[in-house]
Amino acid sequence: YNLFLISNIAFFLFFLVIGQPAKSKHPKEPGENKIKPINKKVKPKPPKMRERESADSSLKSQSILTQVMDKGHFQKLAATLSLSAGQSIELRCKGSNVTWNYPSYLDTFKDSRLSIKQLDRYGQLILANSTAADTGEYSCWLQLCNGNKCRKDETKTGSTYIFFTDKEELFVPTPSYFEIVYLNPDKPAVIPCRVTTPSAKVTLHREFPAEEIETDGTDIIYDVKKGFVYQHPTSDHKGIVYCKAESQGAPQISIKYHLLYVEVPKGPPSTTIAASSNRAEVSDSVHVICTVLGEPDVDVNFRWQYPGQESERPAIIQNFWRLINRGTGHTTRISKSILLVEDFEARDAGNYICIAQNLQGETTVATKVELN
Repeated sequence: YNLFLISNIAFFLFFLVIGQPAKSKHPKEPGENKIKPINKKVKPKPPKMRERESADSSLKSQSILTQVMDKGHFQKLAATLSLSAGQSIELRCKGSNVTWNYPSYLDTFKDSRLSIKQLDRYGQLILANSTAADTGEYSCWLQLCNGNKCRKDETKTGSTYIFFTDKEELFVPTPSYFEIVYLNPDKPAVIPCRVTTPSAKVTLHREFPAEEIETDGTDIIYDVKKGFVYQHPTSDHKGIVYCKAESQGAPQISIKYHLLYVEVPKGPPSTTIAASSNRAEVSDSVHVICTVLGEPDVDVNFRWQYPGQESERPAIIQNFWRLINRGTGHTTRISKSILLVEDFEARDAGNYICIAQNLQGETTVATKVELN
């Protein structure tokens, strides 16, 4: 009997041990029961391209521009913002050396409504009593300086386009009633009839023959921040045009734009020089003309070197330019510089040198005036 009892107890204990797993000393971690390979080298997986790209894009698009709201609250600005004309706005940009960009006419007229300050930790822009003319892009960026040299920090910028809506002024006002737009075949041309209300319906019209110009979205597009854009200007587009805008009321008409077609080779100025006479008598008046033909919207600077210059011989220099139509639908700018020497003397005889310069380079031409 004792032997039978002992064997039953042993069987019961065996079943108890085998049937119930022993409790772990610490909680299981996920995957703990998996067989782990020994001495197996695992190559680290590179981060996914999407994650890397998003990290780079977030670094590039880090905005430092905010709008100051009521009760000291701040709001990050979207690409566009609409405010009613008459409102004031305060913008801030984080940083100890901030540069601002805003509609240029505010600088031209030194508008007292605009206030810009640099404080310890941020730059501040305040525009009071806004008008429809203030519509445009407002941006800022941090300057990185090393001594006297500074550059823009491309990773810390901010920009927004603000519409100051005004029912009486659907088009952003301009200082003139007529503008010239040059149509260059090498670059898009913009008819800058910008609106103050982004939802306004805007159409483009030709004055003669009177017709609406179709905006096909390919060759001619409308950009609410720029106006109508001719992607590939041709001589067929020249003429006088205007824009019409409608928004919950009577339509309004923009100023007129004179489209001039331009086709002038790019490069240093195409320059010629000629004297009124290459031989002069004592006490004669001699004038030397330096002429440049170029693009209508490209400025030309003139410099002179002449025989009486070192002795400070007085000479009168006059510069002027005008647009000329070559009769084939092309418009060219003719720029001239005239050097006048009165009461010609022996020391005035010699070479007259004209240096004409534009953004592409400079051209030097010369002519000689001798004393009879």
